Amino acid sequence: MGDTARALGVHASSASATKTAHVNSQLPSLSIITVCFNSVATIRDAIDSVLSQDYPGIEYIVIDGGSTDGTGEVVRSYGSRIDVFVSERDRGIYDAMNKGLALARGDVVGMLNSDDVYSDSQAVSVLMAAMVAARADAAFADVVYVDHSDTSRVVRYYDSGRWRPLRFRYGLMPAHPTFFVKRELYARVGAFSRDYQIAADYEMLVRILYRERASYVHVPRPVVRMRTGGVSTRGVRQSWLLNREIVRACRANGLWTALPIVLLKIPLKLLELIRRPD
Repeated sequence: MGDTARALGVHASSASATKTAHVNSQLPSLSIITVCFNSVATIRDAIDSVLSQDYPGIEYIVIDGGSTDGTGEVVRSYGSRIDVFVSERDRGIYDAMNKGLALARGDVVGMLNSDDVYSDSQAVSVLMAAMVAARADAAFADVVYVDHSDTSRVVRYYDSGRWRPLRFRYGLMPAHPTFFVKRELYARVGAFSRDYQIAADYEMLVRILYRERASYVHVPRPVVRMRTGGVSTRGVRQSWLLNREIVRACRANGLWTALPIVLLKIPLKLLELIRRPD
């Protein structure tokens, strides 16, 4: 894994820590949470990508909102390979995430959406290596957005490396599906807020990375492939709601911004449509 970390652009100190991890049996434990609802078309891909990871001893938690399309049957077909499976009605995606957090036992927690996949079997190990090497509270990386039907076709590259905590006020955030953080941080800041329809994940990262000043490390390569068509990218109306919620999330955590400032991110998003991974 050390050679892989170097090849994928993790800083030299991260690669060194990865070598140490081979001989250190006390690796941080990791919980990965997937929340889903009527996701039968994509849930198997998400599960397979988690179960294929080479990081040892991942606790995998799947929280289903009481799907009626066969999602539950797909999840159950994996048997004990999925450590925790809950299927019951909930109050939306952030309520489901909170259920997952309450059940998680890992030192570190990550979340993978039901229509996303890790880019390869070493994605998790690379993130954890960087986090251990930097002795950071959190780690995150880049993502590629892919066509919903053809996941080999990249349509957008999201570079988390340009992000800094003050850039929350411009509507910029690290890619949440790549975000790994010590579970104690979630315990400190509290649950995802259900007062937001779309931006509760944004507000959570503002809490952790801006208000709590958690330390972090960025891994400069994509570790997640995200299908287009997610809740926050469904047209102008949803985009308008998202940006208004971003303003509220910042202000709620002591970071002043306004809608015109948040909208300055639009040119950057247009550039993401033409960038491709090296």
